[in-house]
Amino acid sequence: MRYYLIVGEASGDLHASHLMSEIKKEDINAEFRFLGGDMMAKVGGTLVKHYREMAYMGFIPVMMHLHIILKNMKECKQDIVEWKPDVLILVDYPGFNLKIAEYIKNNTNIPIYYYIAPKIWAWKEYRIKNLKRDVSELFSILPFEVDFFEKKHQYPIHYVGNPTVDEVESFLSNDNTTIEDFRVQNGLNSKPIIAILAGSRKQEINDNLSKMIEAASSFKDYQLVVAGAPSIDPTFYNQYLKNNTCNIIFGQTYSLLKYANIALVTSGTATLETALFNTPQVVCYYMKFGKIVSLLRKLVLKVPYISLVNLIVGREVVKELVADGMTVNNIRKELNQLINHHSYHEAMLNGYKEMKDKLGSPGAPYNAAKAIISKLKK
Repeated sequence: MRYYLIVGEASGDLHASHLMSEIKKEDINAEFRFLGGDMMAKVGGTLVKHYREMAYMGFIPVMMHLHIILKNMKECKQDIVEWKPDVLILVDYPGFNLKIAEYIKNNTNIPIYYYIAPKIWAWKEYRIKNLKRDVSELFSILPFEVDFFEKKHQYPIHYVGNPTVDEVESFLSNDNTTIEDFRVQNGLNSKPIIAILAGSRKQEINDNLSKMIEAASSFKDYQLVVAGAPSIDPTFYNQYLKNNTCNIIFGQTYSLLKYANIALVTSGTATLETALFNTPQVVCYYMKFGKIVSLLRKLVLKVPYISLVNLIVGREVVKELVADGMTVNNIRKELNQLINHHSYHEAMLNGYKEMKDKLGSPGAPYNAAKAIISKLKK
């Protein structure tokens, strides 16, 4: 069968590549065509456009590049129609993907499956009508989404497990390095490590990285290591690192989380990954006009937390420093708690265990691939 996939960022590329690998095991004649990234390209198929050409975040960047976004969307619609896949598989990236879904639903008979459901439970809940109208099957990777979609909106979905569980489990099973290997390979000293994960987009890095470094630099017994984002030119980081003794590494985020003692993390999949590695963390997400954003957050967001760890467990396991709450002093206070108060540290690790129990066993890409092929055959 022919599978057309659309992703819009690095995490989607990762998750989609594993889904494609599992589909190939179940369907030896599988053909892939996609808007995606390097990891999907390694699995095989035709890369139509790289997600780096499509990833714009925030109102101003989107408006500045609107003509490019609309051009990409038009070309994508035409490409799907001309290629005539057996199924269109959308992966997260709702602003773009829901528009594509609407067009394909109205103009073709191609079934539309959504892997990694849009986070409409956080905001833009009105998009449920688009999902119900245009998407044939929805595959969820977050356990609390079942109640949201099925009980609140009477929209049946498939919870397949969480692919990040698979990715971390696979890494830990196959990684034979030691912390000494990691230090030597990256020119690190013997001090314990504070990992800094400042986001995957330039705007996130610009808003967060300097404050994270300034706060963590106060802890002289630790060394700071920044995880460079795969989609960002390494030279972009120079402006933030030039006056610091901070190290930066690329392509080794999982190794960094494995050996870090503490992590400062912007919200997103990284908070979940950090928890799966049992690394204590502080969630940091600064935004300009913080007080206004904090007020709007209460009015616009439908959930009490922004980190996946807290959302999955249903209570505050990790501290979230958001908008005007994300200050250098607040980060220092939280780091001090994690470093110097053992009970606080242990309580977070117990919360991580609770989160893992709720997520369930590995197998998400396999479960999703089996379900997708089964639905298509019917």
